[in-house]
Order: sequence, then C-alpha cells, then structure tokens
Amino acid sequence: MTQKSEEIEHSIPSRLEELSKIEKISGEIARKMDFSKDQKDNLSIAVTEAVGNAIVHGNKKHADRKVCILFKLKKNQVDVFVKDEGKGFNPDELDDPLNPQNLMKESGRGIFILKALTDGVSFSFSPSGTTVKFTLKKK
Repeated sequence: MTQKSEEIEHSIPSRLEELSKIEKISGEIARKMDFSKDQKDNLSIAVTEAVGNAIVHGNKKHADRKVCILFKLKKNQVDVFVKDEGKGFNPDELDDPLNPQNLMKESGRGIFILKALTDGVSFSFSPSGTTVKFTLKKK
C-alpha cells in the first residue's frame, strides 16, 4: 500500500441481494490492505452489517433509494463510509443488546457489532441521509 490514499466508491439500490457484491468488494480491499484473516473477516462483517442496516433501517428497503459505500484506503487503515437516504436515528437511544431482555431480539446488534469489530465508529446526520463511518487499522 502506498503512502497516498486510494478511494473506492460503490452505490447500490436498497436490496438485500446486493450485500454479496459489497462483501466481495470488502474482501478484495482486505487483500489489497494485506489484512490478516481475522481483520479480513472483521471488515467483511462490519461492511455487511452497516450496509444491511442502511438498506433495512435507513432506506426501509425502498429499492429506489441508494446506499453509497466509500472505502478510503490509507497506508495502515481503511475508513469506510456507508450513507443511506433515511431520516436517521439517535445512537444514544439504541437498546443494549447485552441486556437480558434484549438477548432474544432478532435485531438491535448492528451498531454493537460495528463497535466491537472496528477501531472507531461515528455517525453524521443530514437532511439527505445518515452516514456511518468506521475505521479498521492494520495490526
């Protein structure tokens, strides 16, 4: 990987079938970054989780709405930006997935997973949508 950063951007319709394409792209990026197997898996899971959340929760599976994924490859890390066209959410109001009453719920673990697998997660909200940014540093 060179000192200069490289950007790879994709835009997909809000259909869950698109996740396999994005998972494949994240695998290619992990190889390009020379990530370990664990880091490759972490990137793939985090990207799939963030894009899935954007499709389901952000864009409410409206296929006419887009999810934009931007990978910024740097020497020792990759920054991933996932933007949907939804109205946003309050990250402070999410249920704790480790709370016993939430353990059997089918959803509600996405942000928790992102935070566990990456080196930092942030959110930005605008009238045009929500962007989730996360970073994975090369170990």
